[in-house]
Formats: sequence, C-alpha cells, structure tokens
Amino acid sequence: MKTLEFTAEELCLEPRLRIALVTETYPPEVNGVAMTLQRMVDGLLRRGHRVQLIRPRQAGSDIAQRDGDYEEMLSRGWKLPRYDGLRFGLPAKSALVRAWGRQRPDLVHVATEGPLGWTAISAAKKLRLPVTSDFHTNFDHYSEHYGVGWLRQPVAAYLRRFHNRTASTFVPTAEMARALRALGYAQVEVVSRGVDTRLFSPTRRSVALRAEWGVGDDGLALISVGRLAPEKNLQLVMRAYAAVREARPSARLVVVGDGPMRDALARECPDAVLCGMRTGEDLAAHYASADLFLFPSLTETFGNVTLEAMASGVCAVAYDYAAAAEVLRDLENGLSVPCRDEAAFIERAVRGACDDGLRRRLAERARASAELIDWERVNDHFAGALVRVWRGTDNPAAGLGAERTLGWERR
Repeated sequence: MKTLEFTAEELCLEPRLRIALVTETYPPEVNGVAMTLQRMVDGLLRRGHRVQLIRPRQAGSDIAQRDGDYEEMLSRGWKLPRYDGLRFGLPAKSALVRAWGRQRPDLVHVATEGPLGWTAISAAKKLRLPVTSDFHTNFDHYSEHYGVGWLRQPVAAYLRRFHNRTASTFVPTAEMARALRALGYAQVEVVSRGVDTRLFSPTRRSVALRAEWGVGDDGLALISVGRLAPEKNLQLVMRAYAAVREARPSARLVVVGDGPMRDALARECPDAVLCGMRTGEDLAAHYASADLFLFPSLTETFGNVTLEAMASGVCAVAYDYAAAAEVLRDLENGLSVPCRDEAAFIERAVRGACDDGLRRRLAERARASAELIDWERVNDHFAGALVRVWRGTDNPAAGLGAERTLGWERR
C-alpha cells in the first residue's frame, strides 16, 4: 500500500490558492460532515490558502461571515425532509457564475451532492475552473431505511454521475475507494480523517457525570453516540444492551444524540439515559465517562464517532467497516466483527462488558492508536491533493490497487 508523505520543505513551496468550498452543511450544525469540513477549512487557512465557503442560509438571521482569508457566500436552502436541523441548497448556477466571474477562485471543491453542489460543478465547468468533490454520505443506502428503497439505484446513478463530473473525488477510506471504483467512479483518492486527541481524552472522565447516569465508579456504562435515526441500526444497540443486562444487571445504556427515533427508543428502552445532543467538552466528557462504545451502523462513509471513542480511552464494539475497518483491530485495540453478523456483535458487546481486564487493556490501546491519527497530517494531504488538481498533474487512477492513504496501512 502506497503512502503519500510531504516534507516540510515541499509544503513551504506549495502555492497559496483561493479555494471555493461548497457544502450543504457546516457548523453550528452538528453532524460528522459539518465537523470534518470545519477541520479541513481550518487546515487550509493555516496553510495560507484563502477559502470562500458557499453554503445555504441556516436561519433567517444568518449572515455571511468574513474574517481575513475566510469569507462566506450564503445561498437559499430548503429543509431536508425527515432530517431535522439540516437543509439542502437550492440551485445557484447563475449566482455562482456571477460571483466567480467577478473574483475567480483557483479551484472549486464541492463537499456535498445536493442541488447546490450540482450547480456549483456546472458553474465551475462553464468558467473552466478545476473542480473536486468529497464523498461523505451513502445517500443511496439511506433510502432503504426511509421506505423508499426503490430510489436506491436512481440515487446511486446520480451520485456516480455527480462525482464523475469532477477531476477527483476524495473518500475517507481505502475500502470506500475500492467500492466506488468497482461501481464506475473514475477518479478516486483517499483523504482520511483525524481526531482531536486533546479534546477527546480519558482525562475528561467524570465521576459526577457517571453518578447522574446512575453508574458508580465500579459500574458499567455503555454509550451510543450519533443521530437517532433508522440508518444508525439502533435496534441492534438495544438488543446488545439487553444481552449485557442479563450478565450485568446494573449496566446502563447512555445515548447521546437526537433524531426521529428518540421517542421510540424511550418507549422500548425506558431505563436508557437519553442525553440529547452534546458538543465540545461536554460531548468529550460523555465519551470518556463511559466504559463500552457500541456502534453498529453500516451506512457510514467513515464514522468519526469511532475515532472519538478510541481517543477518549473507551473500548469500541463495531463492525469491520468504514473507520473501524481502518483503525480497529479485534482484541488488539477494540472489538470488531464481520459486517451484518449481529450475533457476533452482541457476543463481543457481552464479552467487553463482562471482562473488565480485557476491556481496560483494549481501551488503553485504543487511546494509543488514536494518538497516531493526527488532523495536521490529514490536512497536509488534503491541501496537497487540491494543489495537484489545480496544477493539472493529479491522476488517482494511475496504479489502481495501490491505495493512496495517509499512514493507516494495516500493521
């Protein structure tokens, strides 16, 4: 597996670009894509690039921000059905052509695949601007969980056409790169994800917070973090919790997040602690104060929560998929099982809950693994990939099978 590295001297010689980044979601919205993009924008700015962020207006009082090399352009948006708190951007080709005609960016990067993103690609092509894209979300997989499974193939075809209009599509894992190439995606490159090990840390463990949950220092807290929605496979979390309770009746399930399944979860699992949405140091304290992290989702392109749990010194139980496939090793730094093997997932959850010594050893090793996954190196890679496309020298398809990833080879 080939690894890209950039020396300090090479990075200092990189040109400073004006980059237009188009996205349907950005903080203060709370989701993995928004948080990842904020990290990457911050990384570009620290490397001397100028960033114009184009996003939908999030509320009526929302105003475009401008600060030094960072500026925003707001577009019209529309509430995303059945996904509270998120909007998709309406088509804006004419507005983008006018704006970019007045002040031409060096490169356009489209992070999400809605109507705003599609028209941004069209505007970039009209102006002959290089354009790249991110594949952050398996929207075609989501259709099965929202009663419109018949849309999966049309959505998949749209996504493939969308990304093949760009010079390069960045994906977070080598597994995803191989899958997309097999589906006919032409130009795919791996740009991994990092984790903030200063924010997410075992030092944030709180006895007081555990007491609020009804868990003593020697008790057991299982935690699930993410949107409370069908695509997150929360039914398996509840079945795993029920199995753990048979072996350790005092165990408690702590659920962080919000979404359309909150009421159903409260009814089906009345003893669970529903914490709602948490952010920043508060979120970090919730992770670190737990003992076992359950993450059975099979619709992620990455799954930042896996890295956050590991950095927090919490043993994770996950399918061998997305982020877990890249960084989690079964019985080495966590508990990993084959995709869709629900019996194995439940067995590993029970084992992690009942074997205190094993769980603690794996938690310590998880933290050590997370400390190697640095956002600065990821942002070096991202910025370098954009510069290569701008120069017209990028060709990710050359050497298929030699995945271009960033220091996460299987060891």
